[in-house]
Amino acid sequence: QVQLVESGGGSVQPGGSLTLSCTVSGRIFVMGWERQVPGKQRELVADITWSNLISYQPFAKGRFTISRDVDKNTIWLQMNNLKPEDTAVYYCFAGPMKSDQGTQVTVAS
Repeated sequence: QVQLVESGGGSVQPGGSLTLSCTVSGRIFVMGWERQVPGKQRELVADITWSNLISYQPFAKGRFTISRDVDKNTIWLQMNNLKPEDTAVYYCFAGPMKSDQGTQVTVAS
């Protein structure tokens, strides 16, 4: 059974930075991050393929960086210049598998 293990997250002030990581127990072609605000649907943040093809949602471009270590089956999401509207639960996904746990990111003064 494939498992996703997330870490990172926390509380920062606007303009701050956080890094999330996610490790999957197996090699999956596409991995990435989604986020969800209470009362809203999950939205894609960024994803990365095995061959390092990357896509970002417009709100993430220029502020977030997704990276991957294929050998470690791990991805990271470096988030800079965080804004209050980035406050959400961030979920890792690997192929069709999605994390149920998530990690809270709170951006507030």
